[in-house]
Amino acid sequence: MHPAGLGAAGTPRQRKWPSKRRIPVSQLGMTDPHQLFDDTSSAQSRGYGAQRGPSGLGYPTASASPQAAFLADPVSNMAMAYGSSLAAQGKELVDKNIDRFIPVTKLKYYFAVDTLYVGKKLGLLFFPYLHQDWEVQYQQDTPVAPRFDVNAPDLYIPAMAFITYVLVAGLALGTQDRFSPDLLGLQASSALAWLTVEVLAILLSLYLVTVNTDLTTIDLVAFLGYKYVGMIGGVLMGLLFGKVGYYLVLGWSCVSIFVFMIRTLRLKILAEAAAEGVPVRGARNQLRMYLTMAVAAAQPLLMYWLTFHLVR
Repeated sequence: MHPAGLGAAGTPRQRKWPSKRRIPVSQLGMTDPHQLFDDTSSAQSRGYGAQRGPSGLGYPTASASPQAAFLADPVSNMAMAYGSSLAAQGKELVDKNIDRFIPVTKLKYYFAVDTLYVGKKLGLLFFPYLHQDWEVQYQQDTPVAPRFDVNAPDLYIPAMAFITYVLVAGLALGTQDRFSPDLLGLQASSALAWLTVEVLAILLSLYLVTVNTDLTTIDLVAFLGYKYVGMIGGVLMGLLFGKVGYYLVLGWSCVSIFVFMIRTLRLKILAEAAAEGVPVRGARNQLRMYLTMAVAAAQPLLMYWLTFHLVR
């Protein structure tokens, strides 16, 4: 027997290997035979894609952003400075015009209150008989802030009392199945209308009587707005205890606001007499007293007029 690797004549048998296929040189760069496009990122990295830094380390330099280039421009810096100056001038002009029509700086004084002041002021409105000193304190010809003087007028209590009065009126109308947005709006607008009429009437009376007083329009709004506190108490007691509770609390509030207005406006309208320490004689002083009494007497009437229909 012959070995398996030898032919019949003793010569070794040659095994036939499959012929190797030569791959073209153009296809050596393609790693994926199914890739449709060549990868050109290496070419960009080798040649023109990145700029090398001047240091020669081979790292690309970071290009300057447009914002940095804009800020580095002197012309842009001048434009920004000019724009900021224009904005500051515009703000100053707006502040002057606002102060001309709406005295914001004065309104800050009337809202400079704290919790202690609000508690003392509410006690003064309901129990003015126990208070002795009604003089407003001054510091360098300027009245001190309300939080330091309980006699100083404020707008916080009148504003909050008016809003609360409207809410309580809506509650009273709702308990009587008479609530409607139109009726509630009529209630609020009528209260504001009466307040406006009061202020205008007092200013006209002071002008006709020629009274030299430091009583301002905002002071009048503050003093006339204190009556809403008593109105709230009367309506709430009316809802809880009926007509009896309403008349008792409202009657007490009316007398209290009458005394409060007399003792407060007496020092404001009779400024000359308060400055001299002696009562001023004459017909003009009597007119001032009558004006003070009329303003104080109008408060209970309006308190009843704006609340009697809310309690049934």
